[in-house]
Amino acid sequence: MMTRDVQTAADLIRGGGLVAVPTETVYGLAGSGLSEAAVEEIYRVKGRPEQKPLSLMVSGPGDIDRYCVRVPEAARILAEKFWPGPLTIVLQAKDLVPVIVRAGGSTVGLRCPDHPLTLALLRACDVPLAAPSANPSGQPSPKTAAAVAAYFDGKIAGILDGGPCGLGRESTIIDMSAAPYRILRQGALPEAELRAALRENLTVFGITGGTGCGKTTALQVIGAMGGLVIDCDEVYHTLGATSAELREKLIARFGPAPYATGVLDTKPIGEIVFRDPKALAELNAITHSAVKDEIDRRLEDWAMSGGTLAAIDAIALIESGAAEKCSHLVGITAPKDVRMRRIMARDGISEDYARARIESQQPDEFYKQNCDKILENAGTPEAFAAQCKQYFTEVLQHGKRKED
Repeated sequence: MMTRDVQTAADLIRGGGLVAVPTETVYGLAGSGLSEAAVEEIYRVKGRPEQKPLSLMVSGPGDIDRYCVRVPEAARILAEKFWPGPLTIVLQAKDLVPVIVRAGGSTVGLRCPDHPLTLALLRACDVPLAAPSANPSGQPSPKTAAAVAAYFDGKIAGILDGGPCGLGRESTIIDMSAAPYRILRQGALPEAELRAALRENLTVFGITGGTGCGKTTALQVIGAMGGLVIDCDEVYHTLGATSAELREKLIARFGPAPYATGVLDTKPIGEIVFRDPKALAELNAITHSAVKDEIDRRLEDWAMSGGTLAAIDAIALIESGAAEKCSHLVGITAPKDVRMRRIMARDGISEDYARARIESQQPDEFYKQNCDKILENAGTPEAFAAQCKQYFTEVLQHGKRKED
């Protein structure tokens, strides 16, 4: 039976029948996902092995908590951004999801199809639909109602004709039932878009300030809170040792001397750029771009591992453009005499050299103008650590309250 009437299709499904339904990818073979009998019929009609679990179509992100437990915030973020659309999210299932749907496992995939007729059908049925592609196992997935009819005419209750499917590829499947998250199938939605969406929703503190201000203490607090800490100096030196692309660009501009020993030595470059502002600008153009790309990769890896908190450390965080990766910019300041004592003791340098280093860097006013928050570090490390933790905790709690 071919129909374009949603109510007719809903009546067939509520009566236990199977109806082929359109999505933005391919047609699906749908039955009530809460009915063991309907699901058994799907397996039988398709010739699908019962050890292969089925996903459930739902009407939107609001259905996640109806059928799943222990849902990470990252899953809600992806659902809000990409549903309706070609994304299936695998999560821990509630007991009301039949064992046969889960193929005896503890998880279920949820998908919200981007097709108006099927979304209307989901609302009319008010049950999730188990709906694998509407083809016999091993055959091409159908993109038209006519192709479904060629497979199953007389074998299913009906076909909801929604016209040709636009994408013609199955959904991308991501398993978020446990960290780290995993792409189980690369489909119509590129993995890069998922990674970028998760990265964009990390809480990332940009930590900046001059030498001797106490950035290390703030970063240690982030680390103790379970966050990822990215040191831009470490990133630069690591790339200098491992990135063939960066090596080629540095040699092309500054000659072979920086790699005379086989690894990056920044001193030959420093001797050039500290005397030549144009050369310094060219160095920054090369290194800042490479460092920012590596920061993105590390943040995406962290988000895919289930991480939610990170910090980026750089003296030139704002000037380099790395501040664009941060949700909160924090400037660490301290009185000049305190900074001088710290770096003299730490680096074994003279008072004059310590003063020269400090005076060559940005003044406190620069950070006050460009940062969201200034943390003054004039006391003991313990007191400053407590101040940092209080601020970071308040930001995280405020963000949670806004989401709630």
